[in-house]
Amino acid sequence: MKMQMQKRADRSRGFTLVEMAVVLVIIGLILGAVSIGKDVQRNAEYAKVKQKFIDQWVVAYNTFEQRTGSPIGDMQQEPRLMVNGANYQGTGTATNVAAGGVVSGGDMSGITQPPATICQGAAGPKMLRSAQTATVTDPFALRNIMLRAGVRMPPGRAEGREDRYVYLDSNGNPQELQVCFQWNPPTYQEGAGNVMVITGLTPDLARSLDQMIDGKPDAIEGMFRQQREGNRNTTDAGNAAGVEWGANNMQFYTGANVITGTGGTESGRRLDEDQIETVVAIYKMNQ
Repeated sequence: MKMQMQKRADRSRGFTLVEMAVVLVIIGLILGAVSIGKDVQRNAEYAKVKQKFIDQWVVAYNTFEQRTGSPIGDMQQEPRLMVNGANYQGTGTATNVAAGGVVSGGDMSGITQPPATICQGAAGPKMLRSAQTATVTDPFALRNIMLRAGVRMPPGRAEGREDRYVYLDSNGNPQELQVCFQWNPPTYQEGAGNVMVITGLTPDLARSLDQMIDGKPDAIEGMFRQQREGNRNTTDAGNAAGVEWGANNMQFYTGANVITGTGGTESGRRLDEDQIETVVAIYKMNQ
C-alpha cells in the first residue's frame, strides 16, 4: 500500500527541468524551421521571377534583333541601332529628336531628348521617361511589334498582358512587374544603349535580381542598375565602393519615384496591410 502511494506521488510531480528544456528546444527548432522555410520559399520565388519572366524577355529581345537586324521599334530598312529609332528621322536637330532629329551614328553624347520608351500601352509606374504614344492596336505597342516579327513572348499574366508578371511581396501583398524598352544616351549613369526597364520591383527583389545577374547588389554598376536617368556625377562615380538601392522593405508604397537614399517619411512603417515600396530597374541589353 505504501509503495502504491509513493508511485502516485512520483507521478504528480510533473515535468523535470531536463524534460522542459527538451520541449523548449523542440519548439525552437520548429519555429526556426518555419522561419527558414519562408526565406527559402521567397528566394525560390525570386529565382522564378528571373528565370520565367526577366530572362525570357531578354531572350525575346535578342531573338527580335537577330531576326530583324534591328532593335525593338527601330526601322528595319534604315536601322538606327536603338530602341524606337524608327520614329526619329527628318528635319529636327541632333539634340531634339522629338522634332525628328537623326540621332544615331557618330557622337551621340549631346542628346538631351532621347526617343520615347516602347511599352505595351502606358508606361510602367514610376518610370522617369514617358512611353511612346500607343494603344493595343498601335504599331508601336510592344506586343504588336513582337507579333509582327513572329517572336514568342513569355506568358506573363495572360494573353495580351505578356509584359506583366504578378508576385507577392514580403508582406504577402500582390505586386505587378512590367517591362518596357528604351535607348539611353552614352552619358546616362544608369547605362548607355538599349535597355529593358522593369517596374514594380520591391527593394528586396531588386537586390536579389542584381545579385543573381551581376554577382553583387550595386545600384550603379553592372548590367542591372536602379533607374537614375541623367548624366553621371561625382557622387555616383564608377568603380566607387558601391551604392545601395534606394528604398527598403520597411517602407510602404507611396507612388513617388525612389532614386537614391534608403529612407524617407515612410521609413520604419511596416503594417501587414501595406504594399511595400517599389523601385525601377534598368537592365542593359547586349544589342
